[in-house]
Amino acid sequence: MPSPAEWAAIRLTAELAALTTLLLLIAGTPMAWWLARTRSRAKPLLAALVAMPLVLPPTVIGFYLLLLMGPQGPVGQLTQSLGLGRLPFTFAGLVVASVIYSLPFVVQPLQQAFEAIPERMLEAAATLRASPLDRFFSVALPLARPGFVTASVLGFAHTVGEFGVVLMIGGNIPGRTRVLSVAIYDHVEATEFDQAHRLAAGMVVFALLVLVTLYVVNRPARERVERPA
Repeated sequence: MPSPAEWAAIRLTAELAALTTLLLLIAGTPMAWWLARTRSRAKPLLAALVAMPLVLPPTVIGFYLLLLMGPQGPVGQLTQSLGLGRLPFTFAGLVVASVIYSLPFVVQPLQQAFEAIPERMLEAAATLRASPLDRFFSVALPLARPGFVTASVLGFAHTVGEFGVVLMIGGNIPGRTRVLSVAIYDHVEATEFDQAHRLAAGMVVFALLVLVTLYVVNRPARERVERPA
């Protein structure tokens, strides 16, 4: 059984992943809708910025976030002037870093789901005098439901598996910023391989469940496409 310190790391990781996923769904949905519908020349730039965490090393992202949120950085000076203190080495700092690092894992599935919506269905709603907001909530959101499931699962799972970014921003403070991936690293560094194996095996099972969930969710759509007329 996990020790109390390990349970604390598991609880903190779950809280971080849940809050990050919620914030990403709130902020990522309008962003994904805009990327799916716009013809603006700025679209490639914004899409590239969203996808940056996919290609940048986590330590690079963590390093620049540390500079931005540090006492001399613009974000750090702003939070201190507002009486919020410093974000590095706090749970709030972990949330900010996780939102940025997991952004493409939520925005891209949502964008693909919105792009798959037939244009004629939105046009039909428009002919019935549905406003753009009505078309979004009554047509787009229900049709994009599988994309929301995929985005939620990927966003949560990716946040659970973070290491480089959370270590750079949060450090290793038990009960405050020590998440599951950092706890595994601590056990390995201390040559406590049995404890590391127990936690790592749990992560492997969790990853497998995530992939099976995504397969089950997405399989009906594939079968409808492949089914002969």
